[in-house]
Amino acid sequence: MPAIEVESLTKEYGDVRALDSVSFAVESGEIFGFLGPNGAGKTTTIRTLLGLLKPTAGGATVLGADVSNERALVDAKRRVGYLPATLGFDPGVTGETVLDYHESMKGGQRREELCEIFTPPLDRPVREYSSGNERMLGIIQAFMHDPDLVILDEPTSGLDPLKQEEFNEFVRAERERGKTIFFSSHVLSEVRRVCDRVGILRNGELVTLEDVETLLERGGKRVRVQMDSESASELVDLDGVVDVTHFPDGIQFVYTGEYDRLLDELSRYDIREIDISEPPLEDIFLHYYGADEVTGGESHA
Repeated sequence: MPAIEVESLTKEYGDVRALDSVSFAVESGEIFGFLGPNGAGKTTTIRTLLGLLKPTAGGATVLGADVSNERALVDAKRRVGYLPATLGFDPGVTGETVLDYHESMKGGQRREELCEIFTPPLDRPVREYSSGNERMLGIIQAFMHDPDLVILDEPTSGLDPLKQEEFNEFVRAERERGKTIFFSSHVLSEVRRVCDRVGILRNGELVTLEDVETLLERGGKRVRVQMDSESASELVDLDGVVDVTHFPDGIQFVYTGEYDRLLDELSRYDIREIDISEPPLEDIFLHYYGADEVTGGESHA
């Protein structure tokens, strides 16, 4: 049984459709990346999975429990950890008090272990925390009762690069322990390091669902060629050439076609230098979103 199963999930806020017939499944024991810019519908999906929002149409199950069945979902949520994008801890209490409160509700058998990995100053009030320390406190509370499924909404927001890498290593280790991680993010650079599969949302619709390596293959290759400007202008007409940028000494583009065809075409020109590399995931993302959609956002996350 999948850890999460979503079927034709739709959520409307008045005239705004935040989710439009979204369907996917998260298998037990995988790290699933749920991607999209702010406003794509990621947080709306998560809040619906947790029973905090009611779907307008369609449905979902979490650890086998129907999200519309309040009693069943309460039982299932005892085996779920949740890290929201906005944490909302009481600023006047210490981190120790926050963890005491969460432990009283759901247990804390892994609390000591996690406090050694993620090191917020537990004796200080939350109001004195940096964003990174507050995020680490949130990570501890999400995992400390050793849940089967952990739902993470923008989990590395505010963490410094060292703590981000420690978090990524921790998540990979949790997968090896058989945990299921639902990982919502718009930080594409960490996707390849931690996720097994990804789903990409666009304006509330699921536009692709595939493993990370396939996503990268579909993204093509970034090609930068030093050549004369006239020849560079001819090269852009080759099938598979997209995202073209002209420079005084040549051209750069992403190539999504057959590589033999590209090499045959390049052999016709006087090439001074060529560099072929994997494009950044941000560039791959732009194949699914226009530039305005990536930089912008709707009111419903």
